[in-house]
Amino acid sequence: MVYTSKVMKILNNYENTNAGIKANLGRILTHGSLGGTGRLLILPVDQGHEHGPDKSFFVNPEAYDPDYHYQLAIEAKLSAYAAPYGFLESGAERFAGQIPTILKMNSSNGLNDQKYQSVNGSVKDALRLGCSAVGFTIYPGSEYQYDMIEEFKEISQEASEFGLPSVLWSYPRGGKISKEGETSLDIIGYAAHIAAQLGAHIIKVKPPSTNVENKDIKNIFNNKKIDFNLLSSRISHIKKCAFNNKRIVVFSGGNSKNTNDLLDEIKQIKLGGGNGSIIGRNTFQRPREEALNLLREIISIYKS
Repeated sequence: MVYTSKVMKILNNYENTNAGIKANLGRILTHGSLGGTGRLLILPVDQGHEHGPDKSFFVNPEAYDPDYHYQLAIEAKLSAYAAPYGFLESGAERFAGQIPTILKMNSSNGLNDQKYQSVNGSVKDALRLGCSAVGFTIYPGSEYQYDMIEEFKEISQEASEFGLPSVLWSYPRGGKISKEGETSLDIIGYAAHIAAQLGAHIIKVKPPSTNVENKDIKNIFNNKKIDFNLLSSRISHIKKCAFNNKRIVVFSGGNSKNTNDLLDEIKQIKLGGGNGSIIGRNTFQRPREEALNLLREIISIYKS
């Protein structure tokens, strides 16, 4: 596919990379129904590892099967499919070349409460599975944050040498951050900025709330008289925190929610200049046809 001006503008923001990284970013940006728009819609399915198979898939038993997620992402014409090693390996050969894939290289599990993740894949695995990128999670604020950051830097540097871009889930938690603070506007902005500073090519964060955790930052916002009541204005602020809109930022779908609330959120992400969404539970926990219809509606919003 010939790159559109929107894709070229995004790729031009990534200097000092290499041809492989730009080619793989370009592949993700030009694939599926949103190809060429500068917007992304990605299916992530790491919830089975993180929360357990029954909590993740019992409401839609078809989702226990790794093939189901490949087929859902392909049929919905999404930008990419992200999953841990086991799910990708189970279908990488049969579905090769049909959709860009992202190897999610670390995961937590629900059997303990540590704010940490184990590394379960390698760059060599990503290359062997034909992936277009590697994915990783860090928890800024956690007592293990520096270990996770150093792990990511080592993995992302190796991936870059082989032309694979990195997708970084940057989820603040632990330490002095309150539960409400995990989605606070200032904390999400900080998380996005850390991800950009670490060299992430695609940044994944949660949509920010109106809460501001840091009192000094709250005073700065109040003195500037900036209205962050609309989600679109908060999304715009997060994009600004990611090198003044020069990095791709996608927003998670979060916990399961009703269709109208989810679509309203998507509209606000689009209005705020977000690059798109990475939505798991809100799609694969629905029956197949309902999930496909929802994904088509989301695509329609981003394309409008």
